Amino acid sequence: MPRVLRIINRLNLGGPTYNAAYLTKYMEPQYETLLVSGMKEESEESSEYIVENLGIKPVYMPDMYRELNPFKDYKSYYRLRKLIDDYKPDVVHTHAAKAGAVGRLAAIHSGVKVIVHTFHGHVFHSYFNPAKTRMFIEIERYLAKRTTAIITLSDIQKSELVDTFKIAPANKFEIIPLGFDLRRFEESKEEKRKRFRAMYNIADDEIAIGIVGRLAPVKNHPLFLNAIKQVAEQTQQKLRVFIIGDGEERPKLEAMAHSLQLNYTATKGQKALLTFTSWIKDIDVSNAGMDIIVLSSDNEGTPVSLIEAQASAKPIVSTNVGGIENVVLTNETALLSERGNAQQLAQNILALTENAQRRLAMAQKGSDHVREKFSYTRLCSDMIQLYDRLLMR
Repeated sequence: MPRVLRIINRLNLGGPTYNAAYLTKYMEPQYETLLVSGMKEESEESSEYIVENLGIKPVYMPDMYRELNPFKDYKSYYRLRKLIDDYKPDVVHTHAAKAGAVGRLAAIHSGVKVIVHTFHGHVFHSYFNPAKTRMFIEIERYLAKRTTAIITLSDIQKSELVDTFKIAPANKFEIIPLGFDLRRFEESKEEKRKRFRAMYNIADDEIAIGIVGRLAPVKNHPLFLNAIKQVAEQTQQKLRVFIIGDGEERPKLEAMAHSLQLNYTATKGQKALLTFTSWIKDIDVSNAGMDIIVLSSDNEGTPVSLIEAQASAKPIVSTNVGGIENVVLTNETALLSERGNAQQLAQNILALTENAQRRLAMAQKGSDHVREKFSYTRLCSDMIQLYDRLLMR
């Protein structure tokens, strides 16, 4: 059986972790896989339970963190070199930027036959200053030349990497969308809805609006808060708004909510317009309790929160960035606005808060849309076919 060494930045909540976990678990008996993970940041919720529930025991790289650190990255590189020498993989497959840089260098210098990298997003805008961004682009171009195949999650993402940032020629890329086990978002939705709304004291006539994700600059929660301020001033509906997640931006966001005079709380049972919930592990329960799911990001790869929102039968309002148009159906499952445009975002939220019938129609369409397109069985089948083809070269 061919062996795959799969290397991921870290096990935090999000698409890359699910992607790596399903590919590790469900590609047998065609491929044996060893999963290697870096370390998550302290502000991030751990998703080790995802791999543990699948019976996967990852190998952890204690010095591999998301942030650039030449000393620790050098130590991680040598640990990976030794692991490659011991495990003798036929394929090394890296996921996301840090694992992609350190892992591919180790694989290149160890003479691995097939090296694959997946871009789950990219850091070429909205993350760093121009000089640092340019450095990362040049690193990716260098690594791409020595990579057997590069995977993107959507054709929009591929177009950006090929045409805008010129990372590698088009024939180096494969498009393989993420895949998930979405059954938990489809099951017992009414019971979960009642549970979440009782937990947060949400009345039946209150419209719950949620945004899910790390409280990080690229997610642009200030845009969301500005839009909510406009919505609250224009609607006659009773609203409850939930920021689900945590991160380094939280103190700034709480200060901004105060300056905008948005009544907010972090207490579970206390009623307020805005609630900071921190991380919620059972996102299927929180999604069930919502009426509208919002995303305000400046940059995205394939946003898992929007796939899960549609699986939960929730209409979406989002900025139109990255691969979002490949995840939703514009004006059918989601209303999209320009990046950074708070007024457009607010108007789209208003279009749904004021129209229950439209919310329900979009919700059903979303559930049908993601059921087949984003299944983990399709993901594993696509990846097996790719590995087979690459190993036969």
